[in-house]
Amino acid sequence: MDRLLADASKRLEEALKYVEISEDASERLKYPKTSLSVSIPVRMDDGSLRIFQGYRVRYDDTRGPGKGGVRYHPNVTMDEVQSLAFWMTFKCALLNLPFGGAKGGITLNPKELSKQELERLSRGYIEGIADFIGPDMDILAPDVYTNEIIMGWMMDQYSIIQRKISPGVVTGKPQTMGGSQGRNKATGTGAFYVIQAMLAKFDRVPEDTTIAVQGFGNAGSVVAQLLAKAGYKVVAVSDSQGGIYAKMGLDIPSISQYKKENRGIKAVYCEDSVCNIVEHQILTNEDLLKLDVDVLIPAALENQITEKNADDVKARYIFEVANGPINSAADIILNQKGIEIFPDILVNAGGVTVSYFEWVQNRSGLYWTNTEVNERLKEKMVVEAEKVWSIAQQHSVSMRTAAYIHALNRLGEALDAKGTRDYYVNGLSH
Repeated sequence: MDRLLADASKRLEEALKYVEISEDASERLKYPKTSLSVSIPVRMDDGSLRIFQGYRVRYDDTRGPGKGGVRYHPNVTMDEVQSLAFWMTFKCALLNLPFGGAKGGITLNPKELSKQELERLSRGYIEGIADFIGPDMDILAPDVYTNEIIMGWMMDQYSIIQRKISPGVVTGKPQTMGGSQGRNKATGTGAFYVIQAMLAKFDRVPEDTTIAVQGFGNAGSVVAQLLAKAGYKVVAVSDSQGGIYAKMGLDIPSISQYKKENRGIKAVYCEDSVCNIVEHQILTNEDLLKLDVDVLIPAALENQITEKNADDVKARYIFEVANGPINSAADIILNQKGIEIFPDILVNAGGVTVSYFEWVQNRSGLYWTNTEVNERLKEKMVVEAEKVWSIAQQHSVSMRTAAYIHALNRLGEALDAKGTRDYYVNGLSH
């Protein structure tokens, strides 16, 4: 088993002590069902030809078609994609969605390509994996450095290959192509609902709660804005270039606007049309993780907190908006320090939940308003968060272990429905 996937699988070991799951089911969950690697030739704008490596993994589809994003990043490997597909399997089960877990990616730095080159690459990726995906087989979605435009290209290319309009193969599309209201902000919005519900358990008052957000991308910026609007004190944010910190709190809407216009972040304070720079410190992504704040929200990439820096983390609560931002060794250290960790498979599941809503809308041809989407999202996120909280209290385990217990129970039931060793040895009466 590859290194990243092996580390992801360690999370199951503790949860398995608390579930009655057959040997067959636990054995099946150790390995991805199918993994595909494709070479994508792309004609560049200067006439040269470059070959890019692409991947798609369907980890498990017992509960329904595979579901998972496609990321464009220099660090994409088969190992990483398999790990992300593993997490998606548990995330979909945790939220009780009729999906299995899948993931995809292409190894590249998307900032080095023109828009035309990105389109050719995206369509080429679909050419390579078209037989491997479909509305009833495996459904794509946006992820790191992919967006609704790229999803639109992918859905269009798949429709060309199939010779029929197939909106259900991709979620996170532009609304004009069958995308759902609220999908582009769903991950951050879903995380916000979980954060509010869980902080209430500790009687946290918003204005007395300081928050640092690592990763001011699609999910991180949305959750930061919603928290600031709700009265929480967001004191630090960062992106891939670095971060900013202001003890008195940052003006998040203005920073978000600045980032949109300048592709960077700065502590700006706006009043009407006049913007001033707020007194702030520049800090690195690593420094942000060490800040003495109440809540830390890693919303960037995986493995940001490891055994090397876990001792330096001072936050009281961590909400994982990124996938796998804390490795299993760091988990142990943080738990010993008494830090409450709310896991990625719960906190960032808003994206896949609204992707499910989009898929349902595509299949029915009936589309919901933004208010309807957010109401359904809030209900789903809060209901499952409360169930995970109850399991954690019942077994005196961490929220991460409780989340895996909850997901494993659902996965185990689905896997066992296909027949187990006990069934075949002892006959129909069992």
